[in-house]
Amino acid sequence: MSPAKPVGPVTSGPGGFVRPVGPVKAVLFDRDGTLVHDVPYNGDPERVRPVEGAREAVALLRARDIRVGVVTNQSGVARGLISGTDVRRVNRRIDDLLGPFDVWAICPHGPDDGCHCRKPQPGLVLWAAGRICTDPADCVVVGDIGADTEAAARAGAHGILVPNARTRPEETEAAAHTAPDLLTAVRSLLDDPALDGPAPGGPAPGGPAPGRPHDGGAPSGQRPATTAPAPSGEAPDPCRRPS
Repeated sequence: MSPAKPVGPVTSGPGGFVRPVGPVKAVLFDRDGTLVHDVPYNGDPERVRPVEGAREAVALLRARDIRVGVVTNQSGVARGLISGTDVRRVNRRIDDLLGPFDVWAICPHGPDDGCHCRKPQPGLVLWAAGRICTDPADCVVVGDIGADTEAAARAGAHGILVPNARTRPEETEAAAHTAPDLLTAVRSLLDDPALDGPAPGGPAPGGPAPGRPHDGGAPSGQRPATTAPAPSGEAPDPCRRPS
């Protein structure tokens, strides 16, 4: 397999470029709105639809022997709208379509529960990185809202925002690195020669939707707690890549 290449180039801030920052060893994806189309509080595996380019993006990373994982807020569990079993069933469907992923990290708590794992807190990213024995500094978190990139920054990882219709303009403006779609984000990380140039920044076409029914994370300043994230499944040895 080809070795991982340094991070870059992707869009940095309002138009600059990102210099390589080191080898990428793992990419952690947000789930809803990033890997699959957002269905608010979805508990039905039949409603899972990968976003365009998701299969190819994940396959490109595996081909470079880069670990892949998912870090996702699922407050529908705390709200009583879905069960932990529902979340696991949906995650298994995503594994069937795009996986298997090396690690799943799920926060089932609500915005007011004060947990340390719910994005934008860093707990999910730190737990997932530890589970696959990877330093957060060697991880990239890809998501569609500011809570994803903020969680990455707090954990010491790198973040890429892939805006969509639910991404707030201020989140796009504040993001250090952006890409117009998931596949471009991954190709940029791999410095794929097929890229004509860096991905343009700016809000996604159509602008932000009036509401954000998907579970996008609590505001900054949420008080810390000691609750650990709930994985959907665990390998017997998290530090050994399956042969």
